[in-house]
Amino acid sequence: MSGDGTVGKALDVLEQVAAFERPVRFGELQEKSPYPKATLYRFLQTLTNQGMLSYEPDRQTYAMGMRLVRLAHAAWTTSSLAPIARPYLDQLSAETGETVHLAQLDASQVLYVDKRNAAKPVEMYSQAGKVGPAYCTGVGKAMLAFVEDDVLDRAIAQQSFHRFTPSTLVSPESLREELAAIRARGYAFDREEHEPGIVCIAVPILTNGGRMLGALSVTGPTSRTSLDQLENLAPRVLETAKRIGEEAEAWRFPETRQQKVETT
Repeated sequence: MSGDGTVGKALDVLEQVAAFERPVRFGELQEKSPYPKATLYRFLQTLTNQGMLSYEPDRQTYAMGMRLVRLAHAAWTTSSLAPIARPYLDQLSAETGETVHLAQLDASQVLYVDKRNAAKPVEMYSQAGKVGPAYCTGVGKAMLAFVEDDVLDRAIAQQSFHRFTPSTLVSPESLREELAAIRARGYAFDREEHEPGIVCIAVPILTNGGRMLGALSVTGPTSRTSLDQLENLAPRVLETAKRIGEEAEAWRFPETRQQKVETT
């Protein structure tokens, strides 16, 4: 529950509606809400009146409103790497034939900001707009390896270290050891750590001064690729990340949220 007063509570309700990923009825929200029925209803009415939510009277459901969509689009175009990286993702995806991800850190987690599907796509967790764990994804580890020490300490403290697969790193010590290896070679792997049968190579996107902006990955199923095959792509993926970083810096890319990872 947010400690930022009325605005924070309203945002809590907004996120609760978004978490359903579908139109949701009041009763469903009430079951999971920490707020009294009257308070929850008042927040829903205010958010609907402001266009942040939409209400369908026939079905009696709430969903994300068009005003929120407009604001999200504005945020995406001004503070995301996606518009800058788009042509580079297209080219890398066409060359490799595999899935390409673009990600940034958001409150110590991975936010997937763009994705290009493989020529023969397979189902996987990642989608643009989704949030995933940093400690067991290639892009997450690539970013954590290149943040400042104080940011890394806070980020590690916020990882869940849930074991998704037998390969998942499940302790701060094992993660720190892995991150040291990533810094030494310049790129990270996902060795089926988040999803069985899914591997990737990931590289950080850095400014010339070394500030971490995000990460880029090439991902594929073990049924048609291997870590050795993906490692052969390292020079190409590193070059792509370098070009994105240079262009982002030329655009005077704003400070990323990872610079101030909040403690919970």
